[in-house]
Amino acid sequence: MSWIELSLNATHEAVDWVCTLLADVGYIDDIQIANYRQPDRATSHENDWAFTICLYLPNEVGANSQLEKIADLLSPLHRTGLTTALEIATIEGKPVEGRDRTHRIGQRFVVLAPDTRYQPQPNDILLRLETSLSFGSGFHPATRLSLELLERHVRPAMNVLDLGCGSGILSVAIAKLGATVLALDNDNIAVQSTQTAVQQNGVDSQVTVIEGSLGQGSDLGHWMGGTTQEKVATIAPAAEFDLIVANIFARVHIALTPDFRQAVRPSGIVIAAGFTIDYADEVTKAFTEAGFEEVDRARSQEWVALAYRLIIV
Repeated sequence: MSWIELSLNATHEAVDWVCTLLADVGYIDDIQIANYRQPDRATSHENDWAFTICLYLPNEVGANSQLEKIADLLSPLHRTGLTTALEIATIEGKPVEGRDRTHRIGQRFVVLAPDTRYQPQPNDILLRLETSLSFGSGFHPATRLSLELLERHVRPAMNVLDLGCGSGILSVAIAKLGATVLALDNDNIAVQSTQTAVQQNGVDSQVTVIEGSLGQGSDLGHWMGGTTQEKVATIAPAAEFDLIVANIFARVHIALTPDFRQAVRPSGIVIAAGFTIDYADEVTKAFTEAGFEEVDRARSQEWVALAYRLIIV
C-alpha cells in the first residue's frame, strides 16, 4: 500500500498547535514526532526548529481533498514562522514509527512515548504519552513550565484540579506526585486523550476525568475556538481544592479568577500558564484583585507560568 507523507519542521510552540488543528480533520492515520536534526548546511533560521512532524495518509480516492484541508489548516503556522512549509511525498511503505520523544522536564519528569524503552534514574517520574490531537504534549513551553511549578508545589494527599486538561499530561504528573486529581476539559477529544493517558500511566484510582468546566468557564464556549456540546457540565466552586493548575489562555484566567478564589481552600495555590510575558501583568492584576499573591514563577523565553496563593484575611 502506498502512502502520502506530509512533513514539516516546527518550533516547540508549534507542536501542540499542529495537533490541535488536525483534530478538525476527519481522519489521520498516524502522526510521528521526532527531534529535529539540523542539516550540515543550515540557515540561521533553521536553528529555531525543534521537531520534525510527519503525517501519513493512505494514497486512495479522496486523499487530495483531505490533503488540501490539512494544508489550509497548517498554513497560518507557516506564515507566522512557527513551522516550515508542508512538504508532500508519495512513499510505498510507511516508516516504522521511531519517535525519539524522550525528554526531561524539571528535576524528575521524563516524557516519553508509551512503547519507548527507558531505564529510569533514581527519583525519575515517567510520563508516557501518546501523540494526541489535544493541547499539552509536553513540547510546548507552557506545558513544560506548568510541570516545573507542579513539581515544586504539589504534595502527596493534595486534592488538585487540572482545568483544561488537554492531553492529560499534567493530571498524570500530579497523580504521580501523590495527589488526587479532577481533570476537566470542555473538549471531548481532550477528555478522551486524558482518559487514555491516565490508563496508560496506571493512575486511574487517583484521577477523575469529566467533560466540563469550572464555574463561569462553561459559559465561555470552546476556549480553543472549536466546538463543544451546547452545554457542558459545570463544577461549582466550593473551596475543595488545595491546588488548581490551568494551562489556558490569559483571557480565560482573567474571567475565572473569582471562581478560582471560591474553588481553592484557604492558602490554596493556583498555577496559571498558557500565555506569554506580555499578559503577565494583566493576569496578575486580576488575581491580585481576587485576593491572591504571586509566590512563584517559571519562564522560558517569552512564555511564563505563575503560581498564586490565596491570601488569608
